Amino acid sequence: MIALEHLVKQYGTFTAVDDVNLEVAPGEIHGFLGPNGAGKTTTLRMIAGLLKPTSGRIIVNRHDLAAEPEAAKASLGFIPDRPFIYEKLTAGEFLRFHAGLFGIDGNGVGTRVREMLELFELGRWEHELVEAFSHGMKQRLVMGAAFLHRPQAVVVDEPMVGLDPRGARLIKDVFRRMSQRGVAILMSTHTLEVAQEMCDRISIILKGRIIACGTVQELRDLAGGGDAHLTEVFLKLTGGSGLQEVDEFV
Repeated sequence: MIALEHLVKQYGTFTAVDDVNLEVAPGEIHGFLGPNGAGKTTTLRMIAGLLKPTSGRIIVNRHDLAAEPEAAKASLGFIPDRPFIYEKLTAGEFLRFHAGLFGIDGNGVGTRVREMLELFELGRWEHELVEAFSHGMKQRLVMGAAFLHRPQAVVVDEPMVGLDPRGARLIKDVFRRMSQRGVAILMSTHTLEVAQEMCDRISIILKGRIIACGTVQELRDLAGGGDAHLTEVFLKLTGGSGLQEVDEFV
């Protein structure tokens, strides 16, 4: 699980994240929506331990990130919006390197690496250099690395960017499978179609504050009821903020 308690991040006089409270239960896929600059990526980077909060608490699988950073990070997978990959490594070497970062060694490493490569349909490219991969293949490789150590919670920033329809469908299937195994997934996305289709609950952040949280139907009720698409609900709840970002999905 992931729990944020009164989380704040300030840069001088600017407050990027303002008193955010949010909880993602085991087995839940939780969407994190908001226009550019709303505080999504800043929040996710704090959960991953890449940014230090100004105040508040972050709990990852019962571990306080400030008090037990190694235990919290060991049980978390993080998929950033702009992942860095050592492109002179092969896909297999990259995953083995990642396994070493989490202290995974022994005879089981090779088996686990192959499991991830097959799961993300990269098995035939295990011995190919990453520099020859398409953007979508690199994205799937990074996701394989994030799930390699069997995390109990995963944070994902814009998972569908650059994926073709088949790749997007694969990622949706993998996320559902992992959530069925009890993994808590917090997913930031601008693709509202994906959020509506996949997420058990959704939080909307605007100007650093959570302005709404609930199921798609609960958000519809907040926006005036009916069966409107999430895009229309999002625009009503944010007062039209981010209109250009979501217009392509209307």
